[in-house]
Amino acid sequence: MLNKVSLGIRNLQKYRLVLGNELIDEIEKLADELKGIRICHVNSTSFGGGVAELLSSYIPLVRSVGLTMDWQVIHGDRRFFTITKSLHNALQGGDGSLIQREETDRLYKTQNQMNAREMDYNYDIFIINDPQPAALRHFSDDSNAKWIWRCHIDTSVPDQGAWAYLRPYVEEYDAAVFTMDQFVPQDLRVPTIATMAPAIDAFSAKNMTLPRTLCREMTEDLGIDRERPLILQVSRFDPWKDPFGVIRIFQLAREKVPGLQLALVGSLASDDPEGWSMYAAIHTEADKDRDVHVFTNMTGVGSMQVNAFQTACDVAIQKSIREGFGLVISEALWKGLPIVAGNAGGIPMQMTGNLSNYLVNTLEEGAEKVVYLLQNREIAAELGKEGKENVKRNFLMPRLIRDELSLVKRVLAG
Repeated sequence: MLNKVSLGIRNLQKYRLVLGNELIDEIEKLADELKGIRICHVNSTSFGGGVAELLSSYIPLVRSVGLTMDWQVIHGDRRFFTITKSLHNALQGGDGSLIQREETDRLYKTQNQMNAREMDYNYDIFIINDPQPAALRHFSDDSNAKWIWRCHIDTSVPDQGAWAYLRPYVEEYDAAVFTMDQFVPQDLRVPTIATMAPAIDAFSAKNMTLPRTLCREMTEDLGIDRERPLILQVSRFDPWKDPFGVIRIFQLAREKVPGLQLALVGSLASDDPEGWSMYAAIHTEADKDRDVHVFTNMTGVGSMQVNAFQTACDVAIQKSIREGFGLVISEALWKGLPIVAGNAGGIPMQMTGNLSNYLVNTLEEGAEKVVYLLQNREIAAELGKEGKENVKRNFLMPRLIRDELSLVKRVLAG
């Protein structure tokens, strides 16, 4: 059997203090209408990525309104995950040549077929996340359940060969979900296509309110000088996050802000073999500068430490070249932290109004905006307030729960 992630139940009612009653009441009504329905999410890793982080909060909150929701994780070896990472990259516009090979096709199909045989099918709805397990529906013998494919990446300009390879598997689903309309391939034909943005959990260890003095002590214990300004990027170690561009932004900004420090806080996941080589390359570059610090989830920097970094630092960066959504944008804004980010994918939907002035397309522009925010703290604080309000309105977990349960209801109704 596939591994099931062990999760408890969190209290959705706490969100009434933040969001009021209307949305929570709407979710409870949907839950009553779906009572008895069993839902299962499936993905490729239980830690280290945005999907895993989202599900670890999302599922316990859904359970708190009386619904049955579980999480299964597929198996795969290094060869399989090398192929799926290549597919992931190609769907975001990268090189798709590996996907065209006969050996690649055989390995992808074989692994998905093996995982399909090991699934627990005692569910009414399966929600399959991202390309890695997308072929599960094809190899499943389950004809009673409804199947939803959820794409979390930027597929606005995919490699055509890679999309042509994946599309037949996706078109066997009852519904497909994308973060925004621009990501929906025009030639996709499924009965239901929906768009919904991810969300963050305001009460998780990563996003709960922590005293800034405590956070500065925590970062100091990790080697950060609390008396000097700090900028930060939190992301997977992935070329699409442009970590070397972030280092260059830091170097340019430090010319105007002496003493500036940079922290690169990254996560490594079991389904991303490329992440380890990227981590090594980033570490090699960071070792050239004593004010560039690299931290990972594999060296004790987990959710609480990320919270501390985001609370203690002065400006966040998210210099993505491609980005499905970028949970770290909402995480930083929720803490009132100003952010300079790449003008890519799902980032602009989080940085509206005055925040949009800090969407950048070049490294020089990024450095200029970072310096401006470091030198104009009152403006930075105002942007932080605006950002937090935007997250409150649009990107907290109850909104996502409402959207997904509404889709489940539609799909079950045919």
